Amino acid sequence: MDELIPLFVKIGLSEQKAKDTAKNKKLAPTLETVIDEAKVRDSGCEKEVGILLYSLATTVTKGATEHIPFIVSKIMKGDLKTTDQVSAAIKFCEEGFNADQFDVATGVGITVTPEQITAAIAEYINSNKETIVSNRYKTLGPTLANARKIEALRWADGGKVKNEIEAQYLALLGPKDERDAPQKKKKEPKAAKANSPNAKSAPSEAPVVDLTKVFFEGELGKLHKPGGNKQIKPELMEEHLKVTGGKVVTRFPPEPNGYLHIGHAKAINVSFGYAKAHNGVTYLRYDDTNPEAEEEQYFTSILDTVKWLGFEPFKITYSSDYFQQLFDLAVKLIKKGLAYTCQCTGEEINACRGGKDHGERRACAHRERPMEETLDQFMKMKEGRYKEGEVTLRMKMDLENGNPQFWDLIAYRVLYTPHFRTHDEWCIYPTYDFTHCLVDSFENITHSLCTTEFRQSRESYYWLVDAVEVYKPVQWEYGRLNVTGTIMSKRKILKMVTNNYVSGWDDPRLYTLVGIRRRGVPPEAINNFVLELGVTTSQSTIEVQRFDTKTREYLDKTAPRLMAILDPIRVVLTNVADDYVEECIAPNKPRDPTMGEHKIPFTKVFYIERSDFREVDSKGYYRLAPGKSVGLLFAKHPVHCTGFKKDHQGKITEIECTYENEGEFKKPKTYIHWIAESPKHNSPVKLDEVRIYERLFKHDNPETVEGGYLNDINTHSLEIVKGAIAEVGIYDHIADWVNKTGGKDKESMRWQFTRTGYFCLDKDTEFDTDLIKAGKVKEAIKTLVVNRTVSLKEDADKD
Repeated sequence: MDELIPLFVKIGLSEQKAKDTAKNKKLAPTLETVIDEAKVRDSGCEKEVGILLYSLATTVTKGATEHIPFIVSKIMKGDLKTTDQVSAAIKFCEEGFNADQFDVATGVGITVTPEQITAAIAEYINSNKETIVSNRYKTLGPTLANARKIEALRWADGGKVKNEIEAQYLALLGPKDERDAPQKKKKEPKAAKANSPNAKSAPSEAPVVDLTKVFFEGELGKLHKPGGNKQIKPELMEEHLKVTGGKVVTRFPPEPNGYLHIGHAKAINVSFGYAKAHNGVTYLRYDDTNPEAEEEQYFTSILDTVKWLGFEPFKITYSSDYFQQLFDLAVKLIKKGLAYTCQCTGEEINACRGGKDHGERRACAHRERPMEETLDQFMKMKEGRYKEGEVTLRMKMDLENGNPQFWDLIAYRVLYTPHFRTHDEWCIYPTYDFTHCLVDSFENITHSLCTTEFRQSRESYYWLVDAVEVYKPVQWEYGRLNVTGTIMSKRKILKMVTNNYVSGWDDPRLYTLVGIRRRGVPPEAINNFVLELGVTTSQSTIEVQRFDTKTREYLDKTAPRLMAILDPIRVVLTNVADDYVEECIAPNKPRDPTMGEHKIPFTKVFYIERSDFREVDSKGYYRLAPGKSVGLLFAKHPVHCTGFKKDHQGKITEIECTYENEGEFKKPKTYIHWIAESPKHNSPVKLDEVRIYERLFKHDNPETVEGGYLNDINTHSLEIVKGAIAEVGIYDHIADWVNKTGGKDKESMRWQFTRTGYFCLDKDTEFDTDLIKAGKVKEAIKTLVVNRTVSLKEDADKD
């Protein structure tokens, strides 16, 4: 591997990409072969040529492999200049090589001038002008995709075509404006109500973000149309199209052995989003072939999470729905001489595959077992006449193939664990390698979208469906999503849950989707985050700060503001009457009247954050200190500090101020938030717990820490604050939210606590929904617990 890295760098790969490629046991030898065919092992080559060689190595199919030398020669001669031409070359060679027709099929010698690009795009836009003008930039993605189908642009440079389309859109439509990021229609408040101190509003609807263009660009934009995937028998495609009507059909196939995490949010968006963008449908299919690890709670949570993210499955299916069909095809495979029963132990199988030293591979003693004997033993497996691990059914594949996914994979094993759905009907269960592709076939999936760790499985996937002569879907892989500073392994999360490092799978410090949800992150923010990253074949590890930023952006537009104080200190105005009350109007969101407003009292006694006061003033400090004035948000006048009191331990217990409500108004240098003491108004509102969540792990990659990830846990990742208070507007917000939602999904009641951060209700909050609907909010709330979703952008210690 160390020898390959500098070789790959010579053709233009970055150091990191060269390392990743060298680790890939399937890709590395193919790329090395391509480089040797190009005769650039010593000299290297220009990056543009290297990109083409790399594209060939990564996309060449089994049917085109023997023609690698010819394709490489065409690249080195300069006949193939783009990755599109390389893709066309691979397809041409796979479907039947003919050197005389190669140049025509791959666009050799064809040059598309800038003038021709401009003319072709202009013609397309003119013929679709009415639709484009009506729908504006929402049509950009489909236009980019359709431009690839224009014959005159078949061999044009993709980047130049994209630039020309965007330029002509700009000339026709002008710059993007609010019409291109439309908001859901909001009900305008009545004029009388808008001016009323009692006006209330629940959080406004989220802005609609159109990110569908990701499904029409890049590698996703190049995927085949339904019906474009070659079959071993033509009639298989005819039957497929008869069932689907030519629609795109995808699936999201989670294993019900744990809770979904942030990486699954990408998988859900890709599978459901691609189908939706092409007016297709998506199955939610539970891959339930391992009864030892599956539980009802996981099935329920997966469906709930998919719907929470905003997706509705076309059908909900289970791999177990097809156990009989899978069994029948296993029998067919045996009868064709392509499967055998094996009585090797796991260690023996591994040794036959070359062992840990990757030595010579050899067939096991049972590989040539007669078909009749294999069939008899397979039936005995089904009848429960073997112990677990005593015998397996293996596929007879290709031990000479460099791809480990061809080394006689196991198709069936004996398990005596009752299945969640089929109970004790079966004691043999198919493996993922046997099940996945066949169920894709049964469900007529057109695009089997999965992450790149399944790249090597693609060839064995195709081998099996062809071996049993059923419809063959197309598998395409994209880079999975990883986030820094967390663990997403189900096994490792379960260990943290079991050993009480976290409170459960939905602990808000985890990046399980139930945990993120409980922390108050909106599903729309997750979807936007995932799709704005794009969908490519590259692995991506994203800094968690980027996720937090996307969450803040969304909450800034949708969450109402509220004043809350985590560490309150009492302030007394010495120059007003004891019963002094001033009514203040607080907007639910500044500069957005559509979100309404609420009324709060200002009285002789109020509370501020302890951190907003200093005993001793200092230069550059603008908040409250002896002899200084400070503004109070929404109050009419500033207050001026005249003194303070301490207890016997030296802790400040009370601040004395005067209200500057006489004389000339002087605008203060800064404003702080506050909450009045007014039993008449039920102010302040007690918050039973405020849970402040920080990162669960200290480092970006907890796996690399000495002693393992458990040694990297941040013991200060949760702070539970007692004694916090909120202003009475919280009652208005909760009442409006309950009336709108029925009080379900408590985390959807979200706020920005002014100058503090974004927060939501935790599920531990207890209230009586009927009492709230009856207008008795204070009496209805038994326990009020809030979680911090994310901090504000600004430094919390900023003066």
